[in-house]
Amino acid sequence: MQPWRFLRIKSVDVRTAIHGLVEEERRLTAKALDERSDHFMTLKVEGILECAEVWVAALMDGRESHVFGRRTMPQMDLASVACAIQNLWLAARVEGLGMGWVSLFDSGRLATLLDMPPGAEPIAILCLGPVDEFYPRPMLESEGWATKRPLEDMLYEDLWGRHPSREMD
Repeated sequence: MQPWRFLRIKSVDVRTAIHGLVEEERRLTAKALDERSDHFMTLKVEGILECAEVWVAALMDGRESHVFGRRTMPQMDLASVACAIQNLWLAARVEGLGMGWVSLFDSGRLATLLDMPPGAEPIAILCLGPVDEFYPRPMLESEGWATKRPLEDMLYEDLWGRHPSREMD
């Protein structure tokens, strides 16, 4: 149903304004992290000013009528835009391009900045372009911020909490 749109940001002035919104939210996020604040501020969380392309992914206005299954799954539109972003990410990687998903922004302020119609909601700022190299493993893992969990901790069989590798018939 494609209840999303992508907005390509070409203007340096608009990129700079977006960067300002992200930086403001980054500082607020760091403050909320208390003891991890300093470590958080050392992480590269966005490349809005340096990357080749900046795109904003948004859910469109009036999307309720465009999402099949919304009565039973009200967040289907969000799942749809996430799939579109993942497809873009995979296609970029195949082409040797890097992509980052910036999520540190106030969606209302970004929507206003981008003159989006009422009801449209920005979901992601995407930084896309050539990179010198890819991280050998996820950056947040390399930086000690998060630990990748093994697949067997993420996969259940038949009933919630039942791990197939641990509870065989």
